Amino acid sequence: VQLVESGGGSVQAGGSLRLSCEASGFSYGDYSIGWFRQAPGKEREGVSCISSRDGTTYAESVKGRFTISRDNAKNTVYLQMNSLKPEDTAVYYCAADLAMCGIFFGVVIDYWGQGTQITVSS
Repeated sequence: VQLVESGGGSVQAGGSLRLSCEASGFSYGDYSIGWFRQAPGKEREGVSCISSRDGTTYAESVKGRFTISRDNAKNTVYLQMNSLKPEDTAVYYCAADLAMCGIFFGVVIDYWGQGTQITVSS
């Protein structure tokens, strides 16, 4: 099982980045795929989730700025991040679980990616 993230980097506040998460080694279509992030000195928090069963979920802090989507033909999930803020700086992790998005942020996740750094400067 692999979840491979790409698209991280550094950007100035107000800028945009798009993260990608390519999945392999499991029944991709059965799983909810989401993103978590962890800033230095803080706990890991849920950012967004997408599922064929119950749609999408976003943390309040990113609603209206981030958009999650999936390309099932490519087994890839994207996180488009616009209007980035310094407080979005963190390591972003892709995650996959059989749980629906409604509870995704609170379950023990089956699979994790290695993480990718996002740094937003003011």
